[in-house]
Amino acid sequence: MDQAATYKEVFRSSMADREGFWLHAADSLAWHRAPSKALDDANPPFYRWFPDGELSVAFNALDRHVNDGHGDHAALIYDSPVTGHTQTYTYGELLYYVARFAGVLRDLGVHKGDRVIIYMPMVPEAVVAMLACARLGAVHSVVFGGFAAKELAVRIDDAEPAVIVSASCGIEGKRVIEYKPLLDRAVELARHTPGKRVILQRPQAEATMGPDDVDWAEAMASAEPADCVPVESTHPLYVLYTSGTTGKPKGVVRDCGGYATALVWSMHNVYDVGAGQTIFTASDVGWVVGHSYIVYGPLLAGATTILYEGKPVGTPDAGQFWRVISEHGARTMFTAPTAFRAVKKEDPAGEYARRYDLSSLKYLFLAGERLDPETHRWASELLGIPVIDHWWQTETGWPIVANPAGIELLEIKPGSPTLPLPGWDVQVLDAGGRPMPPGEDGAIAVKLPMPPGALPTLWKDDEGFIKSYLSAYEGYYLTGDGGRIDADGYVYVMGRTDDVINVAGHRLSTGGMEEVLASHPHVAECAVIGVNDQLKGQVPRGFVVLKADVDTSGDDYAQKLCAELVGMVRDQLGAVASLKDIAIVPALPKTRSGKILRKTMRGLADGADEPVPSTIDDPRVLDTLRPFLHRT
Repeated sequence: MDQAATYKEVFRSSMADREGFWLHAADSLAWHRAPSKALDDANPPFYRWFPDGELSVAFNALDRHVNDGHGDHAALIYDSPVTGHTQTYTYGELLYYVARFAGVLRDLGVHKGDRVIIYMPMVPEAVVAMLACARLGAVHSVVFGGFAAKELAVRIDDAEPAVIVSASCGIEGKRVIEYKPLLDRAVELARHTPGKRVILQRPQAEATMGPDDVDWAEAMASAEPADCVPVESTHPLYVLYTSGTTGKPKGVVRDCGGYATALVWSMHNVYDVGAGQTIFTASDVGWVVGHSYIVYGPLLAGATTILYEGKPVGTPDAGQFWRVISEHGARTMFTAPTAFRAVKKEDPAGEYARRYDLSSLKYLFLAGERLDPETHRWASELLGIPVIDHWWQTETGWPIVANPAGIELLEIKPGSPTLPLPGWDVQVLDAGGRPMPPGEDGAIAVKLPMPPGALPTLWKDDEGFIKSYLSAYEGYYLTGDGGRIDADGYVYVMGRTDDVINVAGHRLSTGGMEEVLASHPHVAECAVIGVNDQLKGQVPRGFVVLKADVDTSGDDYAQKLCAELVGMVRDQLGAVASLKDIAIVPALPKTRSGKILRKTMRGLADGADEPVPSTIDDPRVLDTLRPFLHRT
């Protein structure tokens, strides 16, 4: 597709000539054996991309750039305010470490198709371990560092790893979390017995080593480098378990060829980042965003990626994002809206941002939670650059709906992540599976087949794949999100379909109410949940967190603010919204990836014995919130 093509032309091409479009996109990779066809649709709903192609994702991420003479270009910048350490790795240096760690894994008996669980903090060695697995054709499964032992054990039993790679500890804000005791307990709990465990010793807490433990530094000192092992395009690159799973976990499978193709395409056409340019993705390698846009996407594109071990605020202040952008010349930043709401809460006037030179920053991309228009406005006015909401999921691997900055920057409509990207046939359906008219809410679904990069199935669970995602509407992938498409084709994602509440027969989106509450100048962030009510079935309850600089000392401040917020919702959404109960709270419970735990809040408010999710960032927040939730 010609670089000067418009979004409409590119999208139309992806729909009219799926084969040609994606074969052309796949040309951006170095193939061991080039594919002759794009899509294998012989066994729906199990679609496969580039079925006769062979490649090494690790070769494309590292060796290829070194062979092309770019070995001295920066590949990865490790910036850790929690340890005070910053280090840059060139492509040549990163290849040196990856090839040797692949040698360590090979010598421990890891071969093509074997699984390796990586249970590590945000350190360069986590990236090295991921790429080393890819180099051998092994399948990595990254489990968020510090996950509870029971949850880790469940993943050990499902993935059945040959080796586990971990570290002595991680650092969460000001807390040092020792990983080794958690890992040891998980291995005790698991039915599957993994082989050796490679442990990276960190100075903040040294781990006690056992007979099955291998010291990372010692193993690397004697390792011989391993060559790349080409694999089939359809071979799994990794398994990533969806957060908060209970019972049998859902292991999202990612293939090699389709995923690599989609990532390279998106780096250039969505994020507008190419070779020699820098992207700062403030996420974690334990989440899909970290897999796609800290590790694989930037390196496949020959770009520089920033690995940030810190928080948006508190490590040590709300200016760290700006410092990182300024010091490392980031062109594009990608993080979650909740991270920006945290910065806005601590520094509502944006004073920290004005202390740094942010001239390198061209775009801010936000995803992971719905971007409320107020946070969009705040970030846009503060930075003076396009603030781009976009929408995707662990299962899809890359954006479904976005503003394609690398093709052309389309009109930004606050509240919408813009338009579907090539290959994504997004539709809003009613309960019977019929498309909804423009502007009307329904279930957001994607017509099959999905484009390259999306999950082909769940790990060892084809039946679960169909039941979880494909059974609601025949021929469609159910996203689990509700929303609408306007007359211009813009998609509005209003939240999970279980965030739609039924008040006296009226179906209402809590996302719409949150949008109103977030627009108040005193509100930093908020959540609205539906709780059971004998008379109306459900009623909405609101919870708001105030900005740090709000003066709450006046008489009856809380009562007046809550009345004001109730009035705003009634004025903008109508009396049917029926939001009359709003509480001011110190914080909202979130996952480590920044998603507000609305389901947990709903359960507690309804009096259920709701378990604390394994993905929760700070359980103390939930404890503080319980009295507010239990109030009747």
